[in-house]
Amino acid sequence: MNAIADMPSSASTVADGERGAPLIEVRDLRKRFGDVEVLRGVDLQIARSEVVCIIGPSGSGKSTLLRCLAALETYDHGDVRIEGELLGYSERNGRRVRASQADINRVRRNIGMVFQQFNLWPHMTALGNVMEALLRVRHLSHDEARRRAHAMLETVGLSHKGDAYPAKLSGGQQQRVAIARALAMEPHIMLFDEPTSALDPELVGEVLQVMKQLARDGMTMAVVTHEMGFAAQVADKVVFIDEGRIAVQGKPREVFHDAGQPRLRQFLQNYFDRNAFWARGPDDGAP
Repeated sequence: MNAIADMPSSASTVADGERGAPLIEVRDLRKRFGDVEVLRGVDLQIARSEVVCIIGPSGSGKSTLLRCLAALETYDHGDVRIEGELLGYSERNGRRVRASQADINRVRRNIGMVFQQFNLWPHMTALGNVMEALLRVRHLSHDEARRRAHAMLETVGLSHKGDAYPAKLSGGQQQRVAIARALAMEPHIMLFDEPTSALDPELVGEVLQVMKQLARDGMTMAVVTHEMGFAAQVADKVVFIDEGRIAVQGKPREVFHDAGQPRLRQFLQNYFDRNAFWARGPDDGAP
């Protein structure tokens, strides 16, 4: 664990007292799929310009939490507030009712999300993929949408690939187009759901580099990730979820270096054992 804890941090330098009210506030969040309770009372705050990395074993509820923050899943109990506004529900005569889709869209208008899969339109160029929502959702003129899309592709290092179709792009390039598409909508908050999990190992770095730059620029980010090095270097706060609950949260050094919670310690040990095996290579013998 010391190898991660000793990595230099490039997390946001905004002081805690300067962050103000949280952009995301989650209180006692519960979510059930049939008989399985996936989220069991999650409490979480994410402040302006804060980068929060969410880690934990598969099936622990990480992605479900992120999808609830984007109103892609309903939740059964608790509150999700985005910039102070209740997401997904409204209060009427002392009762909570499901909000209209228009109201949900209004509350989440400043959220951008990047998924594991790139979800690009295969019949559109990279530029066209970034322009589409600007034309259809923001109703920008074609010239303005094209200008903004070009700028976003330049931000992710793909200004030279605007005319390329997704099939002609690497996985890392496709994911960077997906990030550019989200950034083009000028979000206040970016949510990333394991954005490198579908990439070949040699392509992971180019996506993480874009995300590191976003963090340096002060973007508020919640990132579900298995990239422990990224979490150690970039996060202001690391959240460890296990069996639908936040078991540990704190600054990266506290979580990675002083991992006293047994389940967290086991999770990190499994991560190091797995990565040490692959680092040895085929000629070093089986474990």
